[in-house]
Amino acid sequence: MKRFLVAASAAAMVAATPSHAADSAADKFGARPDVTAMSLSPDGKSIAYLSPLKGAGTAVMVASLTSGAAPKPVLSSSGEPDRLMRCNWSTNTRLVCQIYMIADAGLGYLGYTRIVSLNADGSDVKELSRTSRQADYAAQNGGDIIDWIGDGTGTVLMTHQFTPENSTGTMLSDTRRGLGVDLLDTTSLKRRTVEAPHREAVGYISDGLGTIRVMGVMPTNNDGYFEGHEDFMYRQPGSNDWHPLSSATFTATTDKGFEPVAVDRAADVAYGFDDHDGHRALYTVALDGSLKHSLVVSRPNADIDGVLTIGRQDRVVGASYSTDKNYSVFFDPALEKLQSELEKALPGSPEITFEDASTDESKLLLFASSDTDPGKYYLFDKTSHKLTPLLEARPELDGVKLAEQKAITYKAADGTVIPAYLTLPPGSDGKNLPAIVMPHGGPAARDYWGFDWLVQYFANRGFAVLQPEYRGSAGYGDVWFEKNGFQSWKTAIGDVDDAGRYLLSSGIAAPGKLAIVGWSYGGYAALQSQVLDPDLFKAVIAVAPVTDLAMLRNESSHMMNRDLVAQEIGNGPQIHDGSPLQNVDRFEAPVLIFHGDRDRNVGVEESREMAKRLKAAGKRVDYVEFHDLDHQLDDGTVRAELLAQAGAFLTNTLKLD
Repeated sequence: MKRFLVAASAAAMVAATPSHAADSAADKFGARPDVTAMSLSPDGKSIAYLSPLKGAGTAVMVASLTSGAAPKPVLSSSGEPDRLMRCNWSTNTRLVCQIYMIADAGLGYLGYTRIVSLNADGSDVKELSRTSRQADYAAQNGGDIIDWIGDGTGTVLMTHQFTPENSTGTMLSDTRRGLGVDLLDTTSLKRRTVEAPHREAVGYISDGLGTIRVMGVMPTNNDGYFEGHEDFMYRQPGSNDWHPLSSATFTATTDKGFEPVAVDRAADVAYGFDDHDGHRALYTVALDGSLKHSLVVSRPNADIDGVLTIGRQDRVVGASYSTDKNYSVFFDPALEKLQSELEKALPGSPEITFEDASTDESKLLLFASSDTDPGKYYLFDKTSHKLTPLLEARPELDGVKLAEQKAITYKAADGTVIPAYLTLPPGSDGKNLPAIVMPHGGPAARDYWGFDWLVQYFANRGFAVLQPEYRGSAGYGDVWFEKNGFQSWKTAIGDVDDAGRYLLSSGIAAPGKLAIVGWSYGGYAALQSQVLDPDLFKAVIAVAPVTDLAMLRNESSHMMNRDLVAQEIGNGPQIHDGSPLQNVDRFEAPVLIFHGDRDRNVGVEESREMAKRLKAAGKRVDYVEFHDLDHQLDDGTVRAELLAQAGAFLTNTLKLD
């Protein structure tokens, strides 16, 4: 077991460790998905996907779609610390997999990535990341595949983080530093550098056919910290010379400037995001030297949040945005028609996403899901028009009645209309229920319509759950974002508290049965809600929460983004007033805190100190710390335990029995 409990209170404590037998829903909803990150082989005849092992472990599963044989594991990771992130096919018989790990670097935990290749039967495992024992320091970035090229030979374009080598007494030292690109054979490992390293480069974009067209550079100041903008360079067709494309500036309140994300070789343009009337919109910029800037898609009430691509060449086929649900705008009429037909044909009218495609795009890998359906993978054959079901994402939830997630609005104290998602227990009349406000993380993020294991667990236990898109959320434009959820914390947390007041005034929440639950910034919001209105929520659960803005700022003191984090958090009275840790005397509700001790997003010391301060102030607090886990707590056993303890805490604190 990866848990130890630090429970401290001057008052009566809640029960700490309920058995899973008493809460079977915790095991079902806490389990990691059986299938994630599925990919399709170039010929469309095989799939590979990730499947969980016990605890934090993961296996790569491979299955033939023509033989009918059961999927077989070909590679595994323990999760301590190596974690498989995804695998893609470089040929019909060879896979390329990315591994992520967290290690203690002395000044704190750092994340490292490495890439390996292997045959589809698990043999001939080779590391593609180029590392050197003579390097002055270990490269965190093990490289990314930026172009699968698609010629079937297994040759790819892969970024390479060059680090200076110290070979004392020899003539073999290499002083190159920065991010470059290698042309690499994923089987033989034969490679050559096709893009020399640039010291301040942070990424490259190719045309999907082996030619690098765009480079992103993040300048640093004299102290080695990022200045707060990314400059983009481009190449004209047939040229190796770099020319200025655009500059994107990052501030505490907004991002400005064109940020390219994909290149269309045929149209000779870069697709990217830029501002349009205070919202994020999709544009193209011509790469022929004219730099013609053209608006492609915008929405008056929402940011465009993604570019839709398909196939091994990442062909741009559309864009996405979210309001009450998730929407796609297709540039490819055939795909638009297909998506519409599939959404109507499949049970429950699920949302369809195109996950992968064969090289010729005759076979498409689809994922269909909804708020009440965790999802299933399908293979669609364009030639035969046959749709074949493959695997369910969460078979353990078969037969479990899931709750519908509905878009609603409520009014904040100043009259502003706040969008939100409301989930009621299945079969409920929606009145006089125990209820939870669940603010999302970020704060520069938002909630999306669809299946959510945390929300569904609490709905299954009989709670109404309201997810507010408080001001400070992303996706609604610059005005809504304000000065972000830290500097404008009073507005953001005020909106969160008003979500609780709405549940009470509407009769959805029973008097005295209102709680707040949040993860990351959502955990911060849960705790900080006590500072604004200590009597509103009767129970507080915070997972991996920010508890002190000064501590959060200091956690980045040794990182290159130090100045950007400091700018986001700001200075002045909000550092004290906006920190739950500095205002524990305001707390009235019992608090339950969870945190992983390898969290790189929010340092675990923030929760440790919060528990100590609450205890010293005579407040009711439970603190549960998980060993060797990071911000996501990506461990099925741990997640089930978190849910079981959270359910028991709310049951006891709100007196639901």
